Amino acid sequence: MTTPLAPASEDTGPVPTSQVELLRFTTAGSVDDGKSTLIGRLLHDTRSIFEDQLEQVEGVSRRRGTGELDLALLTDGLRDEREQRITIDVAYRYFATPKRRFIIADTPGHLQYTRNMVTGASTAQLAVILIDASRGILTQSRRHAFISTLLGISHLVVAVNKMDLVGYRREVFHSIQAEFRNFAQGLEGVRTLSFVPISALKGDHVVERSRRMDWHEGPTLLELLEIAEAGTRRDRGAFRFPVQSVIRPNANFRGYAGTVVSGSIAAGDQIVVLPSGETTAIHSIETADGPLESAEAGLAVVLTTHHELDISRGDLISHAQDPPPVGSRLAGDLCWMDREPLEPGRTYLLLHATRQIQVRVDRIVHRVEIDSLGHEEADTLGLNEIGRVELSTAAPFAFDLYRTNPATGSFVLVDLRTNQTAGAGMIRRRLDTVRRVSPGAVWQEAAVPQAARESRNGHLAAVLWLTGISGAGKSSIARDLERLLFRRGIQTALLDGDRLRHGLSGDLGFSDSDRAENLRRSGEVARILFDHGAIVLAAFISPRRADRERVRGLIPPERFFEVHVHAPLEVARARDPKGLYRREREGAVGSLPGSRGLWEPPTAPELLIDTTRATPAEAARSIVVRLEEAGILPPDSAQHPRREPS
Repeated sequence: MTTPLAPASEDTGPVPTSQVELLRFTTAGSVDDGKSTLIGRLLHDTRSIFEDQLEQVEGVSRRRGTGELDLALLTDGLRDEREQRITIDVAYRYFATPKRRFIIADTPGHLQYTRNMVTGASTAQLAVILIDASRGILTQSRRHAFISTLLGISHLVVAVNKMDLVGYRREVFHSIQAEFRNFAQGLEGVRTLSFVPISALKGDHVVERSRRMDWHEGPTLLELLEIAEAGTRRDRGAFRFPVQSVIRPNANFRGYAGTVVSGSIAAGDQIVVLPSGETTAIHSIETADGPLESAEAGLAVVLTTHHELDISRGDLISHAQDPPPVGSRLAGDLCWMDREPLEPGRTYLLLHATRQIQVRVDRIVHRVEIDSLGHEEADTLGLNEIGRVELSTAAPFAFDLYRTNPATGSFVLVDLRTNQTAGAGMIRRRLDTVRRVSPGAVWQEAAVPQAARESRNGHLAAVLWLTGISGAGKSSIARDLERLLFRRGIQTALLDGDRLRHGLSGDLGFSDSDRAENLRRSGEVARILFDHGAIVLAAFISPRRADRERVRGLIPPERFFEVHVHAPLEVARARDPKGLYRREREGAVGSLPGSRGLWEPPTAPELLIDTTRATPAEAARSIVVRLEEAGILPPDSAQHPRREPS
C-alpha cells in the first residue's frame, strides 16, 4: 500500500484539511498549450501524487525517450488521450497545500471538445487560461476565456506557458500581457485579471520561483491560487430548492426531497411554490440524521410544509419575499454541442434544475465572433458555436437570470429525436409574462415547420398590431391592407374585436379584466396564425400598454409591429362609425378608452399613422413599404405572382 508524499511546506503544525478553504478552478486554452503538463507539475511539486504513480510516469517517460518527465500522464487517463497525447475528457484532480484545498478541471483544448470545456468550467470559481509563449494568443484561447466569463467565472489567471521556448524573454511576456488585456476589455464580469510567466515543463514560477525569470516580481501561479477569492458560486442568489421527488411513506407524512442549490432555509420560513404561486411555511427540515433548524446551500434535505399543497417534481420552492420570475419566453446564451446544427422553429427538451419541459427555439439573435467578441447574423449554430437565442417553453416555469443565480439560471437542451445533449445555455433575460397552460396539456411539434411554410409562401410571418381609440381608422386600414396583400399573393389573417366577440370572446364584457382577457385570447390566436406562416393583421383598441406588451412577448421582436393608428378624440367622435360615442353620451355603454376611459398610447410604436393626413389606402401602402424594408415581404411583387385560392 502506498501513501501520498507529504505536501511541501516550511510551515509547522499542519492545518486540518477540513478547515482549509476549497478553490475549484479550471484550466483552459488552445491545444498543446500545456494544460495537462501544468496540472501534473502542480501535483508533482506539491507532492500530491502517490509514489507508484510517479514511478509509472517515470517509466513511460523513459520508454518514450523524451529526456523529460512527462507530467501530463498524471492527468491524461483515457487510452486515446495517452496515445494521441491530447486531453479529450474533463479530468478532475485534487491537491492541497497548508493554505488551501483545490479541485482542478483539466479541460480539452481542441475545438471539437469545446462542450467538454463548458462542463469543466460550469462549477469553477477561477479559470487559468494558458497561452503558449511561442505561439501567442490563439482563437481557442480567446474562446475559452470568453466561455469562462460567459459561465460567470469572474477571476481569470493568464499563465503564459513555455517561456523556456522563447528564452524566458521579458518582452515576449509583456507583449502577450498587453494583447490579452486589450482583448479582455470586451469580456463582461471580469473582477480580477492576473498574469504569470511560467514553464510547466521545467517548473519555473509554477510552485517555486525561478531565477531564470527574476525580472518577474509577482507571485507564482500557486501563490495566486492560494490568495484568490473563493466564494462558492452557491453563495450567489436567494434560497432556491428544486423539488426532486415527493416522499410519502405513509398517510401521515408528506415531504419534498431535493438539494438546496443556493441560499438557506429555516423552519418557520414563509415560502412560495412555483410556478403555481401557492404559499405556505416550512414545518420541518428532515435529514437521514434527524431534523435540522436550517439548511444551507449544497445540503440534500426533505422539506415538510404547514399546508398540504400540490407540489411535484420540477417545482421550485423559494422564500415568499424573494421569488424568481416565472415565464415561458426567455433569451439566453447557448453553446451548441450537437453535430446536427441548431434549427430555429424546432422543438427540443429543456432541462432546468429538476424540471423537464418542451421548448421551441424561436430565433437566433446573433452568433458570437470569438476573435473580436463581436456579433454576427446567423440562421443556425453549428457544433461548438456560441450565440444568443430566444426560446418559448410549452408551459411557464420559474427561473433566475444566470448572473444572479447560476444554479437556476442555466439549462440544457436535448434533441427529442436522438435523446442527445444538444446545447448548454445561460438565461440572460425574460421576454414575457406568464402564459396559461391547461393542466395535462401536451405541446405537439408542428408537422410542417414555420420556415417551410414561409418558404412556400414566399414571405416571412409577422404580426401587425393596429391599436388606437374607437373611430381612429384601425379596421378600415386593416381591411385595405388585407386586400392589398391578397392581390400580391400574401398569406394573411385578419383579427378584430368584433369578430372575436362574436365567438371566441362572446362570454366577455367590457370591464378592464374582460378587456385584458379578450386581448390575451387574441394574442394567443395571433401566435397560432403566426406559427402557420401568416401575416396577421390584428385591429384592437387594446387601451392598456401592459396588455399590448404581453402580446408582443409572444412574437419574436423583429416580427412584431405595433401600429399606432391616431386620430384626435374630436375627429373620432365626429366619425363614430359604430355609434359608440353616441351610446356613451346616452349612458348605454360604459366609458370608452380615450374618451372617458383609460387609454395609454404607445410610446415607441414601429409605425405611427395619422388618419387625418392619410386615407386608409395610403396608410395600407405605407405599411407594405415598411414590411418590405424589414424583409418580411419581397420587394418586387412580380417575383412572387398572385396565388389564387384553391
